[in-house]
Amino acid sequence: MTGQVLSEVSAVVAPEREADLVTAYRELVARPLPDGLVRTELLGGQDGRWRIQSLWRDREALDAVRAAPGGPAAPRLFRDVGADPALAVFDVRVHRVAPAPPV
Repeated sequence: MTGQVLSEVSAVVAPEREADLVTAYRELVARPLPDGLVRTELLGGQDGRWRIQSLWRDREALDAVRAAPGGPAAPRLFRDVGADPALAVFDVRVHRVAPAPPV
Protein backbone atom coordinates (compact mmCIF):
# COMPACT_ATOMS: atom_id res chain seq x y z
CA MET A 1 0.00 0.00 0.00
CA THR A 2 1.25 3.48 -0.85
CA GLY A 3 1.14 6.57 1.35
CA GLN A 4 -1.00 9.64 0.92
CA VAL A 5 -0.89 11.68 -2.29
CA LEU A 6 -1.94 15.25 -2.99
CA SER A 7 -3.51 16.12 -6.33
CA GLU A 8 -3.47 19.71 -7.49
CA VAL A 9 -5.58 20.87 -10.39
CA SER A 10 -4.92 24.48 -11.36
CA ALA A 11 -6.06 26.96 -13.95
CA VAL A 12 -6.44 30.64 -14.69
CA VAL A 13 -10.11 31.62 -14.49
CA ALA A 14 -11.59 34.74 -16.07
CA PRO A 15 -12.80 37.21 -13.40
CA GLU A 16 -16.39 37.02 -14.63
CA ARG A 17 -16.41 33.21 -14.13
CA GLU A 18 -14.84 33.07 -10.64
CA ALA A 19 -18.21 33.17 -8.83
CA ASP A 20 -19.42 30.28 -11.02
CA LEU A 21 -16.35 28.24 -10.03
CA VAL A 22 -16.89 28.89 -6.31
CA THR A 23 -20.57 27.97 -6.56
CA ALA A 24 -19.84 24.77 -8.51
CA TYR A 25 -17.16 23.73 -5.99
CA ARG A 26 -19.50 24.34 -3.04
CA GLU A 27 -22.17 22.22 -4.73
CA LEU A 28 -19.63 19.49 -5.44
CA VAL A 29 -18.37 19.20 -1.86
CA ALA A 30 -21.91 19.27 -0.47
CA ARG A 31 -22.45 15.84 -2.07
CA PRO A 32 -20.91 12.61 -0.78
CA LEU A 33 -17.15 12.64 -1.36
CA PRO A 34 -15.31 9.82 -3.15
CA ASP A 35 -13.87 6.96 -1.12
CA GLY A 36 -10.32 7.75 -0.08
CA LEU A 37 -10.63 11.54 -0.24
CA VAL A 38 -9.22 12.88 3.03
CA ARG A 39 -9.43 16.63 2.43
CA THR A 40 -10.04 19.06 -0.41
CA GLU A 41 -9.97 22.83 -0.78
CA LEU A 42 -10.44 25.49 -3.42
CA LEU A 43 -7.72 28.14 -3.36
CA GLY A 44 -7.89 31.50 -5.10
CA GLY A 45 -4.75 33.47 -5.86
CA GLN A 46 -3.57 36.52 -7.73
CA ASP A 47 -4.20 37.18 -11.42
CA GLY A 48 -7.10 34.71 -11.63
CA ARG A 49 -5.01 31.72 -10.58
CA TRP A 50 -7.08 29.02 -8.86
CA ARG A 51 -6.23 25.59 -7.45
CA ILE A 52 -8.13 22.63 -6.13
CA GLN A 53 -5.91 20.62 -3.82
CA SER A 54 -7.11 17.21 -2.67
CA LEU A 55 -5.42 14.90 -0.21
CA TRP A 56 -6.01 11.20 -0.94
CA ARG A 57 -5.58 8.19 1.35
CA ASP A 58 -3.32 6.61 -1.28
CA ARG A 59 -2.61 6.60 -5.00
CA GLU A 60 -5.07 3.76 -5.53
CA ALA A 61 -7.94 5.94 -4.29
CA LEU A 62 -6.94 8.75 -6.66
CA ASP A 63 -6.52 6.32 -9.57
CA ALA A 64 -9.99 4.87 -8.93
CA VAL A 65 -11.56 8.33 -9.20
CA ARG A 66 -9.56 9.13 -12.32
CA ALA A 67 -10.71 5.86 -13.95
CA ALA A 68 -14.40 6.27 -13.04
CA PRO A 69 -16.94 7.19 -15.75
CA GLY A 70 -16.89 10.95 -16.18
CA GLY A 71 -13.43 11.19 -14.66
CA PRO A 72 -12.39 13.39 -11.75
CA ALA A 73 -14.50 16.41 -10.86
CA ALA A 74 -11.79 19.07 -10.39
CA PRO A 75 -10.66 19.32 -14.04
CA ARG A 76 -14.31 19.28 -15.15
CA LEU A 77 -15.14 22.22 -12.85
CA PHE A 78 -12.40 24.30 -14.45
CA ARG A 79 -13.39 23.31 -17.99
CA ASP A 80 -17.02 24.20 -17.22
CA VAL A 81 -15.94 27.80 -16.50
CA GLY A 82 -13.85 28.01 -19.68
CA ALA A 83 -10.44 27.39 -18.09
CA ASP A 84 -7.72 24.96 -19.19
CA PRO A 85 -6.78 22.81 -16.15
CA ALA A 86 -3.35 21.36 -15.39
CA LEU A 87 -2.86 18.39 -13.06
CA ALA A 88 0.04 17.63 -10.73
CA VAL A 89 0.29 14.76 -8.24
CA PHE A 90 2.64 14.77 -5.25
CA ASP A 91 3.61 11.99 -2.85
CA VAL A 92 3.22 13.17 0.75
CA ARG A 93 6.66 12.56 2.28
CA VAL A 94 6.22 14.25 5.65
CA HIS A 95 2.95 15.15 7.32
CA ARG A 96 2.25 16.99 10.56
CA VAL A 97 -0.97 18.45 11.94
CA ALA A 98 -0.86 21.22 14.53
CA PRO A 99 -2.37 20.19 17.87
CA ALA A 100 -5.77 21.57 18.73
CA PRO A 101 -5.66 24.56 21.09
CA PRO A 102 -6.76 23.87 24.68
CA VAL A 103 -10.40 24.47 25.39
